[in-house]
Amino acid sequence: MKKITFGTPEKFVPSMFCDNFNYVEKDIKYDVSRIKAKENSKGYTLLLPLGSNEHIYGFGLQLKKSDFKGSKVTIRTNADPVAATGDSHAPVPFFVSTAGYGIYFDTARCVEFDFAAKLTGNAKISESKIMMTTDELYDTNKDDSDGVCAIQIPVAKGIDIYVIEGETITDIVAQYNMLAGGGCNVPKWGLGVFYRCCGSWNQEQVKGIADYFRNKDIPCEILGLEPGWHTRAYSCSYVWSPERYPNPDELIEYVGSRGYHLNLWEHAFTNPEAPFYDEMKDKCGNFDVFNGLVPDFALPEARKIFADYHKENIVKGCIDGFKLDECDSSDYTGGWSFPNLSEFPSGLEGDCYHNLFGTLYAKTMLDALDGKPTLSSIRQFGGLCASYPFVLYSDLYDHKDFIRGCVTSGFSGLLWTPEVRDAKSAEDMKRRLQSVVFSPQCLINAWYCEEAPWLELGCEDDVREILKIREKVVPYLVEAFEKYNKTGVAPMRALVSDYTDDPATYGIDDQYILGENLVVAPMVAGEKSRKVYLPKGEWVDFFTGEKQECGYFEVETDNIPVYKRVG
Repeated sequence: MKKITFGTPEKFVPSMFCDNFNYVEKDIKYDVSRIKAKENSKGYTLLLPLGSNEHIYGFGLQLKKSDFKGSKVTIRTNADPVAATGDSHAPVPFFVSTAGYGIYFDTARCVEFDFAAKLTGNAKISESKIMMTTDELYDTNKDDSDGVCAIQIPVAKGIDIYVIEGETITDIVAQYNMLAGGGCNVPKWGLGVFYRCCGSWNQEQVKGIADYFRNKDIPCEILGLEPGWHTRAYSCSYVWSPERYPNPDELIEYVGSRGYHLNLWEHAFTNPEAPFYDEMKDKCGNFDVFNGLVPDFALPEARKIFADYHKENIVKGCIDGFKLDECDSSDYTGGWSFPNLSEFPSGLEGDCYHNLFGTLYAKTMLDALDGKPTLSSIRQFGGLCASYPFVLYSDLYDHKDFIRGCVTSGFSGLLWTPEVRDAKSAEDMKRRLQSVVFSPQCLINAWYCEEAPWLELGCEDDVREILKIREKVVPYLVEAFEKYNKTGVAPMRALVSDYTDDPATYGIDDQYILGENLVVAPMVAGEKSRKVYLPKGEWVDFFTGEKQECGYFEVETDNIPVYKRVG
């Protein structure tokens, strides 16, 4: 790994807020002299050499695409990405190449990457052919000549980049994660089944669902409370509702005595009813959201006010986690968040704060938890976030996109859950549960469901059976997270990550590796069979122990195809 500085880097960058930032320089083979850099009227530009056979992965959680070879990408925070343009809940300025290197760009700006760029003067005379489809006409991958990656960093007058080399993509990403301080520590219970309760429920209804799981012998370790626990939720008061939760201490004691951990929903937009509202007024941005303040968490004093209030008034007993919502913005589809031109007292600008918001919010809430182990939930992350024990989730719900998130999140030091909410059928419910069981956080987010969402579908027995599989998966995840913490190897990875020398893995975005030895190939409702690819090696069926030959094969099953590497 080697750091290269171009021009004058900006002050507010992800590494500034990374407490465990750990840069250890080593010699690299990458020819840094081939990088061309200059300032222009829009900011700062870089041109990187790019081979014709390089396949490109990364840029954070990407739900619409995995391989960005020949693509243009603008990484910006957006709750509702509709195309493979780089928009994401968690955009990360980091990519990896099958050519044996990756580059982290230490910036909070919405960077533009163009992997289809060709410099003038290098054109070849190509075959004369009439293209008869738009796919063929605009296929940038058909050009076998070398090019450049053209990068525009808005506003900036310089940047630090970190070039990382390794034998596989897994090696490269692991070094990036160690740059951030290593993967997060998580408690074993955090890997159990997590059920978020209906947002309108009251104290007695929450106790009822706690009893339901225990009486029905359905695994569940964590219960989550949604917006109704606040007196005001959009924006938030951070005060228990006396109508719905007249005795929160009694509730906390009750669910704790039944073996549950309790997780509380909130967002950072602070309602005038919040007890610390006046104290926060001069430490926030110049635009309200949901009629509430936007705290400037880049200010240590703002983080302290917010964290201390939670520590002293909220975090008690079995409350050891939070769901940090609405920190991902919806400027490009819904328009509810603060504008990019917002100003914050720290000096941060709105576009940068959008890309740092989740990181700074998580940092604040870890202070509030004051050392309590957690595996919490969050809606936005960015660069250098591997050490934060938070899992990303989404308001989107396409099952295939959610599976793709399992593949792409591991390229960028992120954790992702293909959470389950409702389902169109019993088959849809089972297929979604099968996916989430084989992921870092087994989350059922029933925030708008008046009863457990499988009851009306008549598949309670199937749900019990599937969730009990999670108990068998947890030991694999415990080992995976221990390795993640010590070595940076992500617990959930694309096949190309481990098998970078196998071109057959380059386009696979519906299978992933979980832990050290499992290959998971989820299926969606309506699929009775699917094609599976297993790389070179010895494999057995996870459920039956039967030997499975490597390569491509077709599998037909009502279960989820999972295979374990032997040895």
